[in-house]
Amino acid sequence: MIRTPGAFIRSGLLVLLAVILQISGFDQLHILGGTPDLIPLVVAAVAFYSGSMAGAIAGFCTGLLLDLAIGTNIGASSLVLTAVGYGVGRFSDQRDISHGLLPIPVAAAATAGFLVAFATVSFMLETAPQMSALVLRDIVIVTMLNVAVALPVFGLIRRVLRPVLAAELLDRRRRRREVQPAGPIGLRGLEVKR
Repeated sequence: MIRTPGAFIRSGLLVLLAVILQISGFDQLHILGGTPDLIPLVVAAVAFYSGSMAGAIAGFCTGLLLDLAIGTNIGASSLVLTAVGYGVGRFSDQRDISHGLLPIPVAAAATAGFLVAFATVSFMLETAPQMSALVLRDIVIVTMLNVAVALPVFGLIRRVLRPVLAAELLDRRRRRREVQPAGPIGLRGLEVKR
């Protein structure tokens, strides 16, 4: 992402809106015994379109804001969401993200990774931990619900971030299309870069 004040403002507003919507609206929405979790979707989408560094920053800020808003152990969500944002950002940095259905497996992996890691961190931080098999059921249901809403969420975040990302995405695509001249078989990779 091009680090401009507009990029920080757009990403910050997306983070704030995601936390507000999750706490005020999506937590009361029960489908098949689970609730859709907008937080890992937004962090994954920002990281998917902006890169690893912006994803890690968005994950940390989202997790800290979420922990402060609901009054849980401060830092548990930040730790996990930072890793999710960085991981999804590294994935998008290394691959061509132009396929239209790629947000579905990214959302599934980000949500499942967030829920498993958050359950593990919460288990380690509790003084009297209690574990149940229902945690696995909740992880599967929430992951499936997030997969169902992944395309609209990723599309909305791409639309919001597009003015900031337009130049960088075009530059990234141009670099991939440039054909490197190949030398003799024994000397490949020793070309002079211009």
